[in-house]
Amino acid sequence: MSSIPPILYQRPIKGISAVLLPWKPNSEIDFDSYQVGLQRTWKAGLTPAINMDTGYANLLSPQQRNEVLLLVAQLASERPFVAGAFVEDLQGEVVRNYVDQCVSIQESGGTPILFQSTRLTQLPRKQLVDAYRKVAKECDELLGFELGKMFAPFGEIYDLDTFRELLSIPTLTGIKHSSLSREQEWQRLKIKNQERPEFRIYTGNDLAIDMVQWGSDYLLGLSAFYPEAFALRDKYWAIGDARFYELNDWLQYLGFIAFRDPVPEYKHNCAMFLKQRGVIAHASLPDGATSRPDSDNALLELIRVRLDTLVKP
Repeated sequence: MSSIPPILYQRPIKGISAVLLPWKPNSEIDFDSYQVGLQRTWKAGLTPAINMDTGYANLLSPQQRNEVLLLVAQLASERPFVAGAFVEDLQGEVVRNYVDQCVSIQESGGTPILFQSTRLTQLPRKQLVDAYRKVAKECDELLGFELGKMFAPFGEIYDLDTFRELLSIPTLTGIKHSSLSREQEWQRLKIKNQERPEFRIYTGNDLAIDMVQWGSDYLLGLSAFYPEAFALRDKYWAIGDARFYELNDWLQYLGFIAFRDPVPEYKHNCAMFLKQRGVIAHASLPDGATSRPDSDNALLELIRVRLDTLVKP
């Protein structure tokens, strides 16, 4: 178990929270509710992440993703946001597509994160790293992404040699790691601590959100459920307040329910939960998304009530 790094007590945590894209019953995007979720995320002190898995990036058309980006750019008012550069459904040369997407995001005021795609992850290692280099060269800052196949079939968790090579790209400042494996994330933390300490590992492990104790930051879908609770949890950790542990436990109970197999259905649990909280108007889903049973509402309600109590001033 030598790959486990030390616990870093009272470390400031950088939180990036994916924002759920809500839908109306008529299969239209509910942009009014979406704006509420965005504003709550910024107000909590977290950085919103858009056009990610939680934003149904794989089910949106390129035009819809651009519509989301334009709206967020207008609302941001120089506040930070992260946006997925999603190219799976685009024709043409894959690196060129990524460059175009990243430049567009950057010009809109956001930080691009390179969302994996089939043609990217199928490249041999040298070509894959070269693709990252070419895209990063056009960016002031770029985030990478390792996405396990339980989230999307085009995802890939890179081997450690590939990870080491990605660390050498100057404008690649961090990577979201979504393997749902503590061991693989600990390995990356140990390598980055040795070779590039300022590089950030953003945990995407919604089943182990306490990875922040070992030096991970986060870019989570789970934080979309209750960004205010995550922000308070992070504050507790930074000041050494023991209330971190109970709040983290209850957030993790929520993660265990929402991110059970099949994992992509967590988005329906998120819609249920946000509707209970009065953040969104409907728990509807887009065409092509699969649903959880209505009985989940009762379990989510139990956790929501407890979290409300823990977060209440």
